[in-house]
Order: sequence, then C-alpha cells, then structure tokens
Amino acid sequence: MSLDLMSVSSLNTKIKSLLEATFMHILVEGEVASVTYHSSGHLYFSIKDDKSAIKCVMWRSSVSRMKFRIEKGMHIVVEGSVSVYTPRGEYQFQTVRIEPYGKGALALAFEQLKERLKAKGYFDAQRKKPIPRQIERIALVTAKESAALYDMLKIIEKRWPLVEVIIVDTLVQGDTAASQIANALRYADSLGVDVVVVGRGGGSAEDLWCFNEELVADAIHAMRTPVVSAVGHEVDVLISDYVADLRAPTPSAAMEMILPDRHEILYTLSEYEERFKRAIESRLTQAVRELKHMEEMFHRTSPLRRLEESKMEFKRLEEEFKRLISYKMERFEAALPDVRETFRQTLYFTLQQKEQHLDYLLKKFQMSDPRSQCRRGWAQVSQEGKPVALHAIEADETFILEDAETKIEAVCINKQTLLSDKI
Repeated sequence: MSLDLMSVSSLNTKIKSLLEATFMHILVEGEVASVTYHSSGHLYFSIKDDKSAIKCVMWRSSVSRMKFRIEKGMHIVVEGSVSVYTPRGEYQFQTVRIEPYGKGALALAFEQLKERLKAKGYFDAQRKKPIPRQIERIALVTAKESAALYDMLKIIEKRWPLVEVIIVDTLVQGDTAASQIANALRYADSLGVDVVVVGRGGGSAEDLWCFNEELVADAIHAMRTPVVSAVGHEVDVLISDYVADLRAPTPSAAMEMILPDRHEILYTLSEYEERFKRAIESRLTQAVRELKHMEEMFHRTSPLRRLEESKMEFKRLEEEFKRLISYKMERFEAALPDVRETFRQTLYFTLQQKEQHLDYLLKKFQMSDPRSQCRRGWAQVSQEGKPVALHAIEADETFILEDAETKIEAVCINKQTLLSDKI
C-alpha cells in the first residue's frame, strides 16, 4: 500500500479548501465565552456549549451595523463561514451577523441602551423641564415633507394659529438619520423657542430605530429648551420618549397636549367677560348706594347745619348756666349769716391757740437764753471757733473767753494743774 506524501502547507491548504467550501453561510448558536472589542473596530470572541468552543471574529464593517453589544455569558446565534489561517493551521468562525438567541437584536439593543442611560440619570424626573403654559414660538424637528408635519400643522391651525412655527428639516429614517436628528435638535435649541417637538409618524421598529440611538438621547439630554418626543403611534415607546421632558403618543397628540384650544380660550374669555360685566354692574350699584348714603350723611353733617346746631346748643348752655348761677347765688346768700358766724368762731378759736403757743415759745426762749444761764464769773473758752477745756491750753497759746455780754482774746502766761490726773 503506497501513501501520498504531502507537506504541511499542502495539508493546511486542502483543509482550508474543504472547510471553507463545506461550511459557508451557516448559523451556529452558543454561549459567549470571551469577548474583546478591539481599538481597530474588529470584534474577537469565542462561543461554547457544554462540550467544546470555537473562536470567532467579526470585522469592523459588520460590527458597525450591530445595534447591541455582546457580553460574556450571553446566548447568541452567529451567522457566517468557517475560515482557516493556513500559516498556523488554525480555523475560526468569520461572523457577518449576530442575533440574541430567542430575542430580537433590536429589542436587546433597546434594553441595553435603556439601562445604560438610566444609570447615567437621563430619565430622572427632577431633571425634566416643565412645558410652558404660554407658547409663542415652537420648533418642529421632523421631515419637511412628512405626514407627521402635515398633521401637526393642521392641529396648530385648528387649535392655536397665533403660535410662530419654525420647521427644522431632518431625516427621520435610515442609517444617517440619528446624527441628522441630533444636529437638528442642537440647532433648534439655539433658536430661542419656547418648546421643541421632535417626531415622525408610525412605522416598523427598524424605521423608528433612529430615535433609539444614543446620539439622539445625548442631544435631548443636553438641551436647554423643553423637548417633546412625539414618535410613532401610542404603542411605540422609544428611548427619546424616556429622555424627553414630555412624551406624546403621536405628533398630533403633542400639539393637542401643549397648545391651548382657541375655542376653549374664546369660551373662557366669554365667561370672563360676563363675569366682568356682572362684577362691574354690582360695583356700580354698590357705588351708587354708597354715594346716596354719603350724600345723606353730608346733609346731616354739613358745616352750616352743624354751625346752626352749635349756636342752638350754645344758647341752651348759656341759659342753663344762668339758671345754675342764680340758683347757686341764692343758696350762698341764704347760707351767708351762718358762714359768717362760723368763720368768726373759727377765727377766734384759732387766735387763742396761736396766743397760747406764742406764750409757750417765749418762755422756752427765755429759758434757753445764754445770758440767763451763765453764772457770774464764768465764761466759755474756745480756740479757732471751737469750745475747749482749760487743761487743753498750753503756755503762750491764745484763746477766746466769752460770756453773754463780753468776748476777750487772751494769752496763757502760766498754767497750773489744780487736781492730779490720778484723783
């Protein structure tokens, strides 16, 4: 038995031809064992089941079309072909498309972006700006020739045609729509309008996907102007709805939600007019009554009338005063003899008391007179106006001798002590 001799390169080349010709455009499902998003844009990963694993690669052009990111442990379905790298005799699965197992790629991408933006605070209620009650200028970010724009303009004309409308044209479907919408939103934010409405009519999930892009979410989140998201139908809930300050189920509904109804306004103004008329009539009636009352009060309190009343009151008081004085004089004249006698007796009694008191004071004065108290031969001794004892005066000192009639200034020539200090 003879065997053909082959080189390693020849064998690897035959294996490459066999594998790549046999396993073309196949689907393989498995669990992501490892994943690397390379800086070049390529995706390197491996998938496995409970018995084996295979390396996979997805080139940058295919990665850019993916709506979601794969993660370790995720169950996926990959589409592609087996390729062999002959220099090392290694094979891998060259992937062109990845889908989540049992779940759509768009649905998974939506949930991933929703959780990521929620963690960044894009959906927080406290950051949402209130929609103004009075809107004078509004910017509509949508396709210029779309049915959604026509519907919104029709509602504006019907409800509140006084509002100034600025249309910012943009693509609302396709691969480049997300970046155009983001740019259009930033431009609308610079116009100084009261509110920005971004939206389009209904469509498939793929048609509406540009409103689920992170570019659009970032643009809405960064806007200073309040934003209303009005995309698709009521059942369509998109990332732009979560980030916007207000979600409207449809573009037409957005106009009905933020703009007043002119018919309701006119009806309300009519009611206000009637209330104003009734209030004015009531105020006028009340004013007339108050004016009549004030006129009556004026007549009753007029200066001439008050002066006349004052004159009459003065005359009455004058007569009353005269009668009172006459009555008092009569009473005083009748009581005058008794008063005179009482006054005479009181005066006599008082004079007697004063005379007795005067006699008492005279006797007391006489008893206190120094001249009557001084015995003959005795005088008061003092120095510098103060009484002193004789034993306190030393030889050659001057002193004063004084009795009731005479005052003498003397000098001590000699001093003798008559009694011993021990006695």
